[in-house]
Parts: sequence; C-alpha cells; structure tokens
Amino acid sequence: MRIYLTHCSAKKDEKLKNSKIEVTPDKLYTSSRLLGFINKCKEDSCKWAIFSDLYGIWFPTEKHPWYEKHPKKVTEKEFQQLLSAFDEKLSVYDEIFFYYNPGRFHTLYKKLLEESRLTKKIIKFSHKSEII
Repeated sequence: MRIYLTHCSAKKDEKLKNSKIEVTPDKLYTSSRLLGFINKCKEDSCKWAIFSDLYGIWFPTEKHPWYEKHPKKVTEKEFQQLLSAFDEKLSVYDEIFFYYNPGRFHTLYKKLLEESRLTKKIIKFSHKSEII
C-alpha cells in the first residue's frame, strides 16, 4: 500500500483565520505547490496526506482550524511527538512517497525523514508527474 505525502505551507485561506472553522487540508492551504500535489493525487485516486508543523500527519478526511506554526518554531519536544505520530500513522504503508522542492526543503522535514523508523519506506520525489 502506498501513500503520497508533502509538507504544509504558510499560504493559507485568510478568510479562515480567527474563525475556528475546521476544514480539510485541501480547503485550508492555498499554495500552488501544495494544491497541485493534492489535485494530482485526487485525479489519480491516490492516497495522500499533508505533514503539518502543528498537527503532524493530516489525512484528507480530517478537519482542523486555521493555524500558524513555522517549522523553525517546532521545539525538540514537539518534534519528538510529531515524529512518533508520523511513524505510528504511516506504519501501515509499504511505500511513503514524499513530495518536496529541493531548493526549499526545511531542515525540520529533512530531520523527520532521516529520524523516522520508516526511513526505508520513504521515497523523496520532486515532480508531480511522478504521482501514479
């Protein structure tokens, strides 16, 4: 079983800010990179999720309110919680394809992928055309 994953974005729907309205990730994020990833996964009927700096693995059926959490603000304790949840939630998958932009790959995500117990299952890719 395969899942496609990418990291979150600071670009979010400003109309949701301070509203406490809970939405799915495809409704919150407005980044063209992220929406392109989501739309390609939907077109190809692929399982997908977003790695949020606050919520961790965020599946497309889950709802959360607008948030602001920059990866450089994640504490070591928070990182360990995110890492543990990452490993737990994704352990059922045989392959974890992680979509990223090599030029804008924050060290938090690099560390996450390197320290995960699932490292051998993780395949990084940088072109949406690789989603199949």
